[in-house]
Amino acid sequence: MATDVSAYTKPLPPITKLNAPFWEGTKKGELRLQTCNECGHQWYPPSTHCPNCLSRDYAWKAVSGRGKVWSWVVFHQRYFKAFEDELPYNVTLVELDEGVMMMSTLRGIDDKDVHCDLQVKVEFEDATDEQSVPYFVPA
Repeated sequence: MATDVSAYTKPLPPITKLNAPFWEGTKKGELRLQTCNECGHQWYPPSTHCPNCLSRDYAWKAVSGRGKVWSWVVFHQRYFKAFEDELPYNVTLVELDEGVMMMSTLRGIDDKDVHCDLQVKVEFEDATDEQSVPYFVPA
């Protein structure tokens, strides 16, 4: 989804040495997760070591970007001014096919039609020249 990056006003996490490969992937239309080279475990959000075996030997790997709705909430109150024009909007916890949970938003569906196990896929919105924000749509 193309966006005027100069007009993007929503809060963004800073790009760090740890999460830079994630953001590099989003700019290429890829959802990347850290994958442990010792035990194969994948995780999000980024960490300096595997939460399963504590190894620091990992690689960033592109994943399917597909999953299902695990839970969600619909916000009717403004907490950030940048989201005011989108009220009400949902915040959705997606379980990726790889088993990793990721919090995002679900677009392209009425909030009343969101349900557990709804199949979804990732898409990206350009936010800055360095960051594209992942969000999900019904698959």
